[in-house]
Amino acid sequence: MEITQYRDEFKTEVIELILDIQNNEAKVNMPIECQPDLLGITDAYINRGGDFWVAIADGHVVGTLALMRIDDQWAVLKKFFVRSDYRSRKVGLALYMRLLEFARTMGYRHIILDTPSVAKKAHSFYERAGFRRIEKTELPVQYDYPDRQSLLFKLDL
Repeated sequence: MEITQYRDEFKTEVIELILDIQNNEAKVNMPIECQPDLLGITDAYINRGGDFWVAIADGHVVGTLALMRIDDQWAVLKKFFVRSDYRSRKVGLALYMRLLEFARTMGYRHIILDTPSVAKKAHSFYERAGFRRIEKTELPVQYDYPDRQSLLFKLDL
């Protein structure tokens, strides 16, 4: 398994993986139209001071994770998905460690994220990783997230 920066050659597999997990597994009914960042990953993430990584195994995308820059101190963890048959192989941990390394190198002080309220395993992962749940009224910076039933989390680096 290899963690690498997103390239356009991965676009179709990235979109298929994310939509499959969101809509068939998690049942959050999140169409591509609600996620324009997926149609322009390089512009939405990499060109704005963030990054987007993919996990490649057996020649295919099996995981994704992104960091979206808000300002010099704040970033948003986005698009953290791992194919179900790779979750026990520490793919998510490898992606997350790459994100932390990048965030610290860039000087970010805080990371926030939103995750569907039904994603209980994800909530446990984030809490073990040091994130703490916050209320929408505590959201320190504004950014768009399409699922209004999401839970919000914050990590201080």
